[in-house]
Amino acid sequence: MLSPQIRALVKGTAPVLKTHGVALTRHFYARMFQHNPELKHVFNQGHQAGGEQQQALAGAVAAYAEHIDDPSVLMPVVTRIVHKHVSLGIRPEHYPIVGKHLLASIREVLGEAATDELVDAWAAAYGQLADLLIGEEARLYGESAAKPGGWTGWRAFRVVGKQRESAEITSFYLAPADGGAVPAYQPGQYVSVRLYVPELGLMQPRQYSLSDAPGQDRLRISVKREAGSGQTPAGRVSTALHDRLEEGGVLDVAPPQGDFHLREEGKAPVVLLSGGVGLTPMVSILNHLVRLNDDRQIRFVHGCRNSSAHAMKEHINSIAAERDNVRKAVFYEEVGHGDQRGRDYDHTGRVDLHAIREDAIVPGADYYLCGPAGFMRAQRQALTSLGVAEDRIHAEAFGSGGAPA
Repeated sequence: MLSPQIRALVKGTAPVLKTHGVALTRHFYARMFQHNPELKHVFNQGHQAGGEQQQALAGAVAAYAEHIDDPSVLMPVVTRIVHKHVSLGIRPEHYPIVGKHLLASIREVLGEAATDELVDAWAAAYGQLADLLIGEEARLYGESAAKPGGWTGWRAFRVVGKQRESAEITSFYLAPADGGAVPAYQPGQYVSVRLYVPELGLMQPRQYSLSDAPGQDRLRISVKREAGSGQTPAGRVSTALHDRLEEGGVLDVAPPQGDFHLREEGKAPVVLLSGGVGLTPMVSILNHLVRLNDDRQIRFVHGCRNSSAHAMKEHINSIAAERDNVRKAVFYEEVGHGDQRGRDYDHTGRVDLHAIREDAIVPGADYYLCGPAGFMRAQRQALTSLGVAEDRIHAEAFGSGGAPA
């Protein structure tokens, strides 16, 4: 338990961290990778180059300082971090390394303001947080290893199928190279995959949602090729998967993780809201419910740019046509020549829940959101304005941060 004096010192840095936190975390990562370059294999260097990881860590550090009197407020964020750490293979031995460079960065960035007393206070606060994360991660590692077909760390999977879903998205069907079983997972969860990127000279991990129902002898991920634009380079891992990983190829895979998944308890209606490649966990949830022959009301609402970017169209159409309890609503921002309303799309423009409120707003439903940050902010605001309670909204965001509020 931290003393009142330590909590006051840490909390007093919250305003500074909100203003200068990114400068601190940028310095921290540069310092850590200089002294411990082996950790470049653990961290997503794409997020490093784009600044997403620095911003996410800065926000987390500032929030921890602000809520140091009652860290339980941050448990939803902690849970999400713990799942990501386990998926990436973060272990207890990594925490002293991170702590050493974080405390050194506080001294070097804050200068004279970083008194010995303040740095000692942050050392104690970091130790408390590290103990919490290590304990929760040990629990998840144990659960992953104990499942039938389960494991921890990285396991080789062979590509047993590769299917183009749209101009941007390709699905990869993965089976254990050792011939063993695949563990159960919760629909909506993700896996980390890892491969060597020659341009970086590094093994690089990426996280992709599982895009099919659990309970099968293989996993499926559906990967969007991240095209470069302006100052943003093309995604190195997604490009390598699309261009170089063929059937028969082998990929390192970590066990399924993630706190975004179907709430299995009860029989509440389900509304699945996705933008772009955010449909992948939604298809997993939908396929799972269909496989169980679940008769609850299901709404599948999806938005994408146009027909060329529309993945898994025929699959969703066939489910909606065959099952009376499933309805779909697809929005195209751009309607092309030959696109047919009702077959290719149902509405034009961006997803507008107010326009389809009679279909999309279902009494007592759980709402699942996944897509770009702007999409999710807009849909969360629309849902709350339409009277949906916050505890009925479950969100997943791709990238290094959490779901936007």
